[in-house]
Amino acid sequence: MNPTRRLLACLAFCAPSAAWAALAPNPLFSDHLVLQQGRPVPVWGNADPGERVRVEVGGQRQAATAAADGSWRVDLGPLEAGGSLELKISGDRGEPPLVIHDVLVGEVWLASGQSNMDFSVSKKVKYFAGVRDEDREIAAAHFPQLRMFIPPAVRSAEPQPTLGGHWLVCSPETVPAFSAVGYFFARDLQQAIHQPVGILTLSYGASTAEAWIGREALAANPELKPVLDSFEGKEREFLAAHPDPAKYRAEFAAAQAAARQAAAPGAAAARPARLRNLDPSQDQHNATVLFNGMIHPVIPYAIRGVIWYQGESIVGGDAGRRLYPLVQATLISDWRRRWGEGNFPFYIVQLAGQEAESNNPWVREAQASVLELPNTGMAVALDIGEAHNVHPKDKQDVGDRLSRIALAQVYGRDLEFSGPLYSGMTVEGGAIRLAFTHRDGGLVAKGGPLQWFTIAGPDQVFAPAQARIDGDTVVVSSPAVPAPVAVRYAWANFPEGANLYNAAGLPSPSFRTDQWARPPGPARPAPRDRAAAPPSTASAPP
Repeated sequence: MNPTRRLLACLAFCAPSAAWAALAPNPLFSDHLVLQQGRPVPVWGNADPGERVRVEVGGQRQAATAAADGSWRVDLGPLEAGGSLELKISGDRGEPPLVIHDVLVGEVWLASGQSNMDFSVSKKVKYFAGVRDEDREIAAAHFPQLRMFIPPAVRSAEPQPTLGGHWLVCSPETVPAFSAVGYFFARDLQQAIHQPVGILTLSYGASTAEAWIGREALAANPELKPVLDSFEGKEREFLAAHPDPAKYRAEFAAAQAAARQAAAPGAAAARPARLRNLDPSQDQHNATVLFNGMIHPVIPYAIRGVIWYQGESIVGGDAGRRLYPLVQATLISDWRRRWGEGNFPFYIVQLAGQEAESNNPWVREAQASVLELPNTGMAVALDIGEAHNVHPKDKQDVGDRLSRIALAQVYGRDLEFSGPLYSGMTVEGGAIRLAFTHRDGGLVAKGGPLQWFTIAGPDQVFAPAQARIDGDTVVVSSPAVPAPVAVRYAWANFPEGANLYNAAGLPSPSFRTDQWARPPGPARPAPRDRAAAPPSTASAPP
């Protein structure tokens, strides 16, 4: 090639509007992906403006014309479960088709939240992670019809169009990097329904729920708008002090990488360096930043539903806890509206017990408000906590309890999916009788007499109580409270030994029958049986 033609070829390759360079799907559509069965499947990406784009898979062919900004989208008709297929994307400018290999069709779920969802199967991948029986679980992870999309963590002040990452086929070689909760949920689900399962893992440690909500939803609610205003004020101050934010971010990333390498050279799961980042868009506690960076780019990828594990990072003390039901409901409604798939399933993990103010029963009560929303569920983790570890290693039970909800509510399986849920009370002289739903097979006092029940009279002073199962109810009393009006169960940060279950082996969450305000000061554990438990200690989740 002569120098002139070589120059022209280079210019054609480098120019943004040149042919041959722009046709590309969103990075979600890559080898080993899983597409949702049984509903329309959007596929989208970029091409030259005006280019006609064709998408073919499973005997279907759909076409669209790229808009002036180069964006295009087709909507495939519902697909049947199965695979392996090829997804072909071609334009009309003469370039070879893009072929995406090993495509499966099945069930797709999005897994999101903070570090307990980000928690990897192996401690070799993340410093705080590693499941119970890690080596055995990894060796057994031969599930080629289970795939997980794992992206980099992205925080942003503005909604991003794409998110990098790749799909991994589940094997002993790949599963160490999988979200443990996402993996065990998907494994149990896939083995039960015998169809492919894909998980989009979009999570970030220590993130608040507000960080995962879009700007419009926060701005529209007078109670939530202040958290958005706070972030946007910080952002304006940062931009005034740092007129070249890209340069600042590059320099900060380099300093963080250097500090991490100096602290633990060569360690794959080293604890990240703790450097103060002045950029508010990179603080996962700020409103919208994770929605912008990680959720916006994957909408409208077809999904069946969402599993969510977050709550340790509620900010604002008691005021933040009281606001959390609204924040949680706003997040769910915002995502459902943006996906346009109706009230898709949204299942949360209620926080495990821990000797920390972050895991107090008032937070668990705020989380339980999710059950007031349509098509929701809650996996209780009260009994699998560790006193001084915000990241309990038993993620197998969490995955099992989430998959039970999905199997019962989505896939029509006849099985119990919840522990006993308090439903009402009656006063009977000097005792209170408690009623429950989800009593499958009967109520059970696991391992001995019921513990962690307290009772109070009109003075609102709770005393240790005796509790016994009587048919489908629990009767609670105490000689110290002759005229009872309220009962609480497991109302403590770390109620070790709380043992009200049903015969399906599922635990009751902590609950209270009263609506009294929380007393001032940090929460203290309720007395366990007849002896007072030690006071809680505060800890900050990563």
